[in-house]
Amino acid sequence: MRVRMKATLSGTRDGKEWPPKGSTVDLPADEAQHLLAAGLAAQDDEPAEEHAVPENEPETAVPARRKGGPRTSSK
Repeated sequence: MRVRMKATLSGTRDGKEWPPKGSTVDLPADEAQHLLAAGLAAQDDEPAEEHAVPENEPETAVPARRKGGPRTSSK
């Protein structure tokens, strides 16, 4: 499913940076639905020109997490 990014996400997807806000990307339907539900993307019916994920790439990508973990108070 092709979506247009409404926000720029940090981290990577399949070892590549997420496309910037306003760009389009082809994603597996379940992954696209999560971004749509979160308001991070909108469905796009125009052909994608760049940042498209080829169909032969795995569909089980997990966004990378930041190093360091959550911050805690040291009181």
